[in-house]
Amino acid sequence: MLTLTQIKNKSAPRLTGLHPVVLAAATALIECCYTCGVPVQITQGLRTIAEQDALYAQGRTKPGAVVTNARGGQSYHNYGLAIDFALLLPNGSSVSWDMARDGDNDRTADWLEVVQQAKRLGFEWGGDWTSLKDYPHFQMSFGLTLSKLRAGAQPSVQAVEAAYKLINGRTKGEQNLNSDAVTIVKVNGAKIADGRLENGVTYVPVRAVAEALGASVGYDSVTRTVEITSGR
Repeated sequence: MLTLTQIKNKSAPRLTGLHPVVLAAATALIECCYTCGVPVQITQGLRTIAEQDALYAQGRTKPGAVVTNARGGQSYHNYGLAIDFALLLPNGSSVSWDMARDGDNDRTADWLEVVQQAKRLGFEWGGDWTSLKDYPHFQMSFGLTLSKLRAGAQPSVQAVEAAYKLINGRTKGEQNLNSDAVTIVKVNGAKIADGRLENGVTYVPVRAVAEALGASVGYDSVTRTVEITSGR
């Protein structure tokens, strides 16, 4: 299992150029999902106008399926206000867009868990759109239409402050790992995860420890019970 730092590093190239609030929310999303046992990777962040036009051409004047109705300037990606994600698989090198996958065995699709976390952080989800749904897509509009953004409008100070308040309030009670609280957790000398040290207690995803010891983990969402089964 990858550590939180390793997972963040995989998304880092796609976080460049995002609006600071969206960057904070995307980082918090990665952290919250890691805590839930659902690693994610940000696959798209800021997209240039030229890149957007090329994507719009797909399935129209270029090979491939139609994936967007937005021309250059008509996507929140073009203003650093949107991200796309995928589920990061256990091998640490592959991603999945399987919306039915339940990698943490908690009887809730991993995709849905990510969506729930994102909405709590203030993101709008493309899966809620009425036409051409975009299931990997999250965005923050700050109340601005695309026409206003094309005209040069920027998120207001009040909207930015409200977004930060929501993000900080959400992550305060989560395992929001930071450099001052991170501990290295090892099993038999091998690092398996980053832990969070709080009041003398180290918190670490139970799945990381269990699997390192050859055990499997299950979760019953009805009784909210985590069950560890020894592989011996």
